[in-house]
Amino acid sequence: QVQLVESGGGLVQAGGSLRLSCAASGGTIASTHIMGWFRQPPGKDREFVAAITWSGGSTYYADSVKGRFTISRDNAKNTVYLQMNSLKPEDTAVYYCAADRDPYSLMYYIKAYDYWGQGTQVTVSS
Repeated sequence: QVQLVESGGGLVQAGGSLRLSCAASGGTIASTHIMGWFRQPPGKDREFVAAITWSGGSTYYADSVKGRFTISRDNAKNTVYLQMNSLKPEDTAVYYCAADRDPYSLMYYIKAYDYWGQGTQVTVSS
C-alpha cells in the first residue's frame, strides 16, 4: 500500500510563493507511477493542477496554473514537489498529492489515480 504525505501548505499573500512536497512510502514505488497534484477550493469539486511521469519527467499542467506552478520529482527521495509562484486568492484550496499505477493514464483524469494523500491547506490572502 503506497502512502503519500503532503507538506508545505500555509498562509501566503497574493504574489507570494510556496513549495509543496509529497513524500511517498510503503508498497512498491514503481517507476511507472504518474504523480499528480490536485486541489479542492472551498465549496467546489476537486480539480487537476499538475502531473509528472515518475521516470520520464514529462509534465502536464492545468491552464489556470501554467507558467506559475512547476511540478518536479526527486526519485532518490521518493518525493514530488509543486513550486507555486505568483499565487492568487483563487489558488486557495486544499492541495492533494496522488499516484497512478498506470503509466498510460490521462494525467489530468482524477479517477485514474489510485493513491491519495491527506491534503495540505493553502490559503492566499489578497
